[in-house]
Amino acid sequence: MAVGKPVRHHKPRTFGFVAKVSVAVVLGLCFVVVWSAFSSPSTAVSEKRSSFGDINEPPAVDPRKKAAVEKEKKKKKTRSADSEAGGVGSRPKEEVKEKESGRDANSEKSEKSEKGEGEEEERDGREGNGDSEPDVDVDGEKEGPLEERIEEEKDGDLASDGGDDDNKTKGKKKKVLGPLFEPKGNYNWRECNVKTGHNYIPCVDLEASKFPRYRHHERSCPRTVPHCLVALPTGYQSPVPWPESEWKIWYGNVAHSKLSAFIKRRSWLNLTGDHLIFNESEGRAVHYLNSIEEMVPDIEWGKNIRIVLDIGCSDASFSASLLGKEVTTLSLGLMDDQVDLAQVALERGFPAVVGTLGNRRLPFPSGVFDAIHCGECNINWHSNGGKLLVEMNRILRPGGYFVLATKHGEIERDEAMSTLTASICWNILAHRTDEISEVGVKIYQKPASNDIYELRRKKYPPLCKENEDPDVAWYTPIRSCVYTLPSSIEQRGTDWPEEWPQRLNNFPEWLSDTRDHLIADSKHWKTIVNKSYLNGMGIDWSKVRNVMDMKAIYGGFAAALAPQKVWVMNVVPVHAPRTLPIIYERGLLGIYHDWCESFSTYPRSYDLLHVDHLFTRLKKRCNKPVGIVVEMDRILRPGGWAIIREKQKILNPLEAILRSLHWEIRMTFSKDKEGIICAQKTTWRP
Repeated sequence: MAVGKPVRHHKPRTFGFVAKVSVAVVLGLCFVVVWSAFSSPSTAVSEKRSSFGDINEPPAVDPRKKAAVEKEKKKKKTRSADSEAGGVGSRPKEEVKEKESGRDANSEKSEKSEKGEGEEEERDGREGNGDSEPDVDVDGEKEGPLEERIEEEKDGDLASDGGDDDNKTKGKKKKVLGPLFEPKGNYNWRECNVKTGHNYIPCVDLEASKFPRYRHHERSCPRTVPHCLVALPTGYQSPVPWPESEWKIWYGNVAHSKLSAFIKRRSWLNLTGDHLIFNESEGRAVHYLNSIEEMVPDIEWGKNIRIVLDIGCSDASFSASLLGKEVTTLSLGLMDDQVDLAQVALERGFPAVVGTLGNRRLPFPSGVFDAIHCGECNINWHSNGGKLLVEMNRILRPGGYFVLATKHGEIERDEAMSTLTASICWNILAHRTDEISEVGVKIYQKPASNDIYELRRKKYPPLCKENEDPDVAWYTPIRSCVYTLPSSIEQRGTDWPEEWPQRLNNFPEWLSDTRDHLIADSKHWKTIVNKSYLNGMGIDWSKVRNVMDMKAIYGGFAAALAPQKVWVMNVVPVHAPRTLPIIYERGLLGIYHDWCESFSTYPRSYDLLHVDHLFTRLKKRCNKPVGIVVEMDRILRPGGWAIIREKQKILNPLEAILRSLHWEIRMTFSKDKEGIICAQKTTWRP
């Protein structure tokens, strides 16, 4: 018996061809009208705007790879000229091919070895580590490792390498990833049930411990990115706006018992009512800075010295005093500091991160800090073979200064420190002990050329191998070796940067053709910031002090905000081109980070987050990218803003997630499949 209904035969339609075409056109127009009305969200602000600058992200070029390509081109031209002239440098074509083949093989082997140093130490348990999966971009196209080529980023898509890699993938089934966020996801949020409560830092706090404030010795993130929301302190209040916050903050926003004990031992800290007052009337920090300049006149704060790393940040009085001299100081709050002074620095409006000085490198490139300061930070620099001081030598600029202030010096420690600094060829410029405070200050200077390394009597620590990359710094162990210094004008670090503020927009010779990209990037962000961000989004910039660019390239966004009373943390993702040295060269701050993990800072650290095509890059790396949104909620202060620029297909579900977090959508705008959202975090907690 046949299954289903019998087929009925209809008589052919009598409509003419013209009538059919007319009906099709009318239906098509109706579809376009309906689609345009419902394809993207809109608000009153977005309806009024006809443009929002260039929504697409600017291109990025890795200057390290660019320089290598230019150097190889020059070598080939020289060999070609010698061969044609038939002179001393000429060789038979067969010999040239054989030599070049061997060199290319060795170069490739060296590059792979160099790249492997930074990657082999990444945590195996990191959430969303996509390195074991085939490299696939957001549209399912094959993509090579980002660090192994000069990457041109455009329209939020990853450029294809082409060539042999593309030929290898032909005939193979390409892996197509699903949507970044669930289009119809239903999010039921809860507060984090953790011992550290409202101060929870996932990759720092050890939740398995019985003690409430115990922390890891090294950065160690949970295998699963937290999908809970950090609670607010009881009676939390919006931070005191800048510049008043420089000397007064709400104590309840940072209060805990150990901080209270610290305040009682410091005469310049006063708890008055609900406020913590920083009394700098005695000018102790200003006197300290002036004495350093007297000891070494070449240290011209704000001119010769622009970027400083302060180890162990204290109460940020050092940063506050340098701020008046146009110096930007990044405080490194140590993980074993139970007083949480880095949180106090951030609440005051000063740059700070949480880190550790242990077996791994700090997440900074080599040779970027003009000076490093350690004021009574109680670190045994000479222990463990002097590894920690070797790390300071790596990140300190050639010719840079190391200022060490200690109290009640020990003879054995001083002798060990002298031996260690001599072994890495640091020159002690001055030594003075204050009779009143009994604090001894020593100022060292890193050499600016390699000649002095050849004069060492003892070759320990040894010089690092040529194939070891000093800029690899994410989960990378500290090498007990000294890197040779740049010696040619094409290398970064041969010349000291220009004085501030000229160094912000005057680009040195070693950047070569990359300078054109920097100029274009600066113009791009200056236009967007001035025409849109400062006036067109409803952001109250008088309440913005701490800003983070979650995917910085050349620091163009931060440079555009330089006239404002803000500071910007430029985060360069570890999978992106290594442009962080350029950011420091311009006199700006930055750090390496992998957004598949939590950032090393306290909750409620930032007033504004800028997110430019970040989620597109993380689709193939993070298992649950929604964890990045949760992290944004953790580090953003209630009342703070987020500006998110992305593809429209990502922004639509992202807006739904933000609404589920009770963020207020202040503006949306879309054009050519690209879009922008401006949202404001509220005080809502589940």
